[in-house]
Amino acid sequence: MATDAPKLSPVESIKEASQYLRGTIGEELRQPIDHFDKDNIQLLKFHGTYQQDNRDARAAGKGEGGGKAYSMMLRCRIPGGIMSSDQFIAHLDLCDTLGNATMKLTTRQTIQLHGILKDNLKPTIARINEIGLSTLAACGDVNRNVMCCPAKRTGNVHKQMQQMCYDIAIALAPRTTAYHELWMTDESGEKTLVGGASERETVEPLYGPTYLPRKFKMAMALPEDNCVDLYTNDIGLLAIVRDGSVIGYNVVVGGGMGTTPSAAKTHPLLGKRMAFATNEQVIDVCKAILMVQRDHGNREDRKVARMKYLVENWGIEKFRQYVEQYFGGPLADCTEDDVYGFDDHMGWQEQGDGLWSYGLNIENGRLYDNENRQLKAGLRAVCAEFKPEIRLTSHQAMIFCDIKPEDRDRLLQILRDHKVPLSEQFSEIRRWSMACVALPTCGLAITESERALPGIIDQLEAPLAKLGLDREQFTLRMTGCPNGCARPYNSDIGIVGKAKGKYTLFMGGALLGNRLSYIYKDMVPHETLPQEIVNVFAAYKAYRNEAETLGGFCARVGRDELERMAESAPKP
Repeated sequence: MATDAPKLSPVESIKEASQYLRGTIGEELRQPIDHFDKDNIQLLKFHGTYQQDNRDARAAGKGEGGGKAYSMMLRCRIPGGIMSSDQFIAHLDLCDTLGNATMKLTTRQTIQLHGILKDNLKPTIARINEIGLSTLAACGDVNRNVMCCPAKRTGNVHKQMQQMCYDIAIALAPRTTAYHELWMTDESGEKTLVGGASERETVEPLYGPTYLPRKFKMAMALPEDNCVDLYTNDIGLLAIVRDGSVIGYNVVVGGGMGTTPSAAKTHPLLGKRMAFATNEQVIDVCKAILMVQRDHGNREDRKVARMKYLVENWGIEKFRQYVEQYFGGPLADCTEDDVYGFDDHMGWQEQGDGLWSYGLNIENGRLYDNENRQLKAGLRAVCAEFKPEIRLTSHQAMIFCDIKPEDRDRLLQILRDHKVPLSEQFSEIRRWSMACVALPTCGLAITESERALPGIIDQLEAPLAKLGLDREQFTLRMTGCPNGCARPYNSDIGIVGKAKGKYTLFMGGALLGNRLSYIYKDMVPHETLPQEIVNVFAAYKAYRNEAETLGGFCARVGRDELERMAESAPKP
C-alpha cells in the first residue's frame, strides 16, 4: 500500500531504537574487542566521543590483526570555555595516562583528547565528571558546547553574558540518564551526573526520543567583539548593551559551515537576523528555535538536515512566525546593533579589577612536549604556581586570568624556560590562522590540515614582509575536508581539502566573520598553495583601495579579476 510517511535516514532509526542513547553500548564496553559497532558509533557521539582510526598506524600495520588502529576521540563540554587550573591540569594528566600524550584546544572553546583506547573510555569520562565537567552533548544531534566571548572583565556585561551562556547550556542539555548509567555509576550506584539531568528523568522533554535531525551550535558575542564567529552558528546571540548592562540579544539563526562538494544542494551559510529577545525571553526563544528544527528539520537526508537549510528554504519571515508560535507570543525586531570588531584577546589585557589576563596563542591548538618545545610542562608550571582561571578561545588559544601585576614577568619567564612561543612572537598571519585535526585520526579527513598549515605559513611570512603586508590582519583557515570545522568559508583565506594532497582555495571572507568567501581555485596541489596565496597578496598590494582589507579587496574585484590581477601584479 502507498504511504505518505517519509523514509527516514538510517541514523534516525538508530536513535529511535536506542532507548534514549543507551543502545548496546554497555554490553560492548564489556566485550574484549577494540572497537564499537556501527550503530553504537552513532550513539556514542551524544556521549561526547567519536571512534577513530589512526591511518598512520594502520599503514604501518599496527592495528589489531594488521587492520585499522582504533581509538576514541573524547570532547569535553565547557560552556564559554571557562575552567579552573585544576580542571585543565586534570585533562593534561588524562592525555598523558590514557590518551596519546597530546591535547587539542578546539575551535569551539573546548578540549579534545585523542588516542583513548576503548578499554580506557569509561575511566576517562568518569574522571572528567569527577572534576566537575562533562562530555554529554559535546557531539551528536543536540545543542553542543555554547560559545561565548571569554574575556574576563569587571562590570556587568561579560558576567551577564557568561552566566547566560551557562544557563542556556544547562537548559538545552539532554536529560537522558543513560550517560550516568554508562559512565559514572559505580557498584554502589552513588555517583551523580554533572552538568545535565537528574537521575530520576528517563525521557527527553525538549528533544524527544530521536533528538534533533542534526548537530546544533550556539554562540554569544558583542558588537565590538565577534571573537566567536557568531554568524556561523545555528543560533547566534548578539548582546545588546545599554548603560553598561545587557538588556537582551539580537537573535541570529541559520548559520553553518559544512558542505558536500558532490552534492550541489549543500553549501555554507551565514545566519540571518531574526528578532530581539530580552534577558527574560532568551532561553525560551532558544528552546522554541530548537523545537522548530526538531519538528520541521529534514530527517530524511542528513546532508541537508542542519537548521540552515530549513531557514533558507522557508525564508526568515516564515521561520520567525513558527518560532513565535512555539514561543507563545510575538518578538520585537532586532535592534540596529551588529558586529563591527574582533578581539582575539591575545597578550596582556587589563581585567579592570587591578589584575591582568594573558592570552597565549597555541598554534592550531595542539599541546605537546618534545625536545624543541614543552607546551604541556610550561602550562602545568603556570597553573601550579599561579592557579589562574583558564579561558579557552574560539581560535584554539587560551587565556590565563587573574594575574597580579607583579607576577606578569614571572609568568612569561616560566613560558620562556619551557620554550613556549609567546603571543608577541607570532607573526600576524600565524596569529590569525587555525586548522582542524584532519589526518591521521579524523574519519572525515581527505588530506592534511593541522600538520600542513605551519609549513605553509613558513613559506608565506617572508614574502608578506617583502610586500610590506606583515602587519595586516586577516584570517587564514585550513581544513582537511569540506566539513568546515575550522570555519574556512567566512575567513579572508580558506584552504579546504578536496582530494589527497589537493585543496580548494577560497578568497573574500572577512575577519569579522560576516561575509562568505568564494572559490578562487579548485584542486590546487599542496606544494603550489603558498605561491597561489602570495600571488593574491601581490595583487592586493598593487590594486587595493585605501584602508581596504584583504577579504574586502577579494570580494570587491571577484574571482576572474582577482586571477588576472594575481598574474600581472609584481611578485616579491
